[in-house]
Amino acid sequence: MPHLPDQHDPRLWNEDLAPVPPERRTWTTWNIAALWVGMAVCITTYTLASSLIAQGMNWWQATLTVFLGNVIVLIPMTLNAHPGTAYGIPFPVLLRASFGTFGSNIPALMRGLVACGWFGIQTWVGGAAIYATAAVIFGFDPAARQPLPILGISAGEFVCFMIFWAINVYFIVRGMESIKWMETLSAPFLLLVGVALVWWAWGAADGFGPIFDQPTTLDTAAKFWPVFGAGLTAMVGYWATLSLNIPDFSRYARSQRDQVVGQTLGLPATMTFYAFIGIVVTSATVVVFGAAIWDPVQVIAKFGSPWISALALVTLAVATLTTNIAANVVSPANDFSNLAPQRISFRTGGLITAFLGIIMMPWKLYQDPSGYIFTWLIGYSALLGPIAGIMIADYYVWRRKKLEAADLYRRDGVYRYTGGFSLVGFGVLLAAILPNIPGFLVTIKMLPADTFPAWLVGSYHYAWFVGFALALLLYSLIRPLFPRR
Repeated sequence: MPHLPDQHDPRLWNEDLAPVPPERRTWTTWNIAALWVGMAVCITTYTLASSLIAQGMNWWQATLTVFLGNVIVLIPMTLNAHPGTAYGIPFPVLLRASFGTFGSNIPALMRGLVACGWFGIQTWVGGAAIYATAAVIFGFDPAARQPLPILGISAGEFVCFMIFWAINVYFIVRGMESIKWMETLSAPFLLLVGVALVWWAWGAADGFGPIFDQPTTLDTAAKFWPVFGAGLTAMVGYWATLSLNIPDFSRYARSQRDQVVGQTLGLPATMTFYAFIGIVVTSATVVVFGAAIWDPVQVIAKFGSPWISALALVTLAVATLTTNIAANVVSPANDFSNLAPQRISFRTGGLITAFLGIIMMPWKLYQDPSGYIFTWLIGYSALLGPIAGIMIADYYVWRRKKLEAADLYRRDGVYRYTGGFSLVGFGVLLAAILPNIPGFLVTIKMLPADTFPAWLVGSYHYAWFVGFALALLLYSLIRPLFPRR
């Protein structure tokens, strides 16, 4: 690890942002793989895949879409993890190389605010599991709830949301070691629960035959490809967040082999397996209940046995907790700390994330499977794909994996550019985002579809790919022309 000079700028450094020393790089292949098991096994993974069934895919189309998306996102994931392991630096510090020492705050906040939304969504899902558990045990009817003004949810739902929020805050205060411990212990347990859900689906639907016989409603190319494109982009977009801030974790890895092998073992296999569970169970609900129920909390509430349902729901809450802390707290905590290192620690940044997660009213983001994919997942992937392309082009194409690590913490170092901002980095970021704006405006119904050419609107279904490829190409071409600006 490079030595950090005494003259580092306090506006760019604190203990949480400093390079991790060798003695603290203890995460093994198993720790990295377990991290991914803990993050991938959650209700939103389940619903992401099952919502593809709700959109009209059959079981194998949905499974293949999930698998392809996660193999694709593994590439930027392992590439961006390399500098974290090589230099021991977190994500917002790595951004200083491509966006400038102070300019890094802008893409870091773009990623951090998405994480706040995800933190809220996962907290809402975990709170919903607690609410459903209470309904099963105490026998009240969740459908009879009375929504509160403005919030749009009942007092009971909000209380359960806040209970789960408080549990998350406990782990935020405890720090990174508690996260490592929680992820490692919960991983095998969560996989066993997934197997149990498949067993229920098999028994309730009288075997897998009726489940796998469910036909696709996307019986023409014109129907299939838009849903496939949106689904594939959503799969990539699901982890587009982590593909940026993976250095926040890989900085603790013992070696590059540990981070690469751990991620390769943990990410695609676990995501595909748990998504397959969601697909099987959702398809079973069509057979058993006559309609696709894409929310596992609603499915489990129909099990019949109150105590089995309660146990399953508590388990889902644990799964959500492990995902939320690792995937949606670590990054924004560092990102907010990067804004003012002297005033904002990792713990303070995590608490800011937690409070913003409430203010964003996440239940409104999560309420519709179509909006969940087309508006939320694809919408933010249009912003994060270009950042990933710029980071990879800067580190691999322009710098050939060589960073002046000490200068990342100095105001007057080589990453100062123009007053701390890289004009090339931000110019490319804007250029790569622009092509996806028309499709987004049409999707949220701000403008009619015929305002723009059909191909431009249609390309929004591949927003992450468009933004990533364009940013990678433009940065690789333009950066050598302005090496110091």
